[in-house]
Amino acid sequence: MATGPRWDDRLSIDMVDNLTASFEGELHNVTDARFAAEDFLRALADVSPPQSPECWNDILLVVNELAANAVQYAPGPFELRMRPTFDGVHVTLHDTNPTPPAPRPFHPSTGGGGIGWHLVHTLCHQVSVVSQPDGKDVHVFLPW
Repeated sequence: MATGPRWDDRLSIDMVDNLTASFEGELHNVTDARFAAEDFLRALADVSPPQSPECWNDILLVVNELAANAVQYAPGPFELRMRPTFDGVHVTLHDTNPTPPAPRPFHPSTGGGGIGWHLVHTLCHQVSVVSQPDGKDVHVFLPW
């Protein structure tokens, strides 16, 4: 009888510290947020490898898009929080603009933006926005 890995052979995701990282809201902080997310994913992969390499890349792309939107549309600082879930990763980005993101038309022939929010919705299992007087939290859940 062949034996494969058992569920209890894996280290617990509880061993991975949740990430909370604050940024000033400057353009270079988009890269800083991506690096922070990469460090978190590296620690998570040590105890629970991703289902596929695409999971890693998708999470980094979503963090990049959320951070870029925060820098572009919300003046001031933003905060990135990440935590493992039983089947993926929960990413929260808090910024200072209480207005929920809205999809913009994307016109490939003219270039420019408009694809980021569509991309976030395509890659994530769930997306929600919680507006507060001091800004908003964008919550996304991605597979791992």
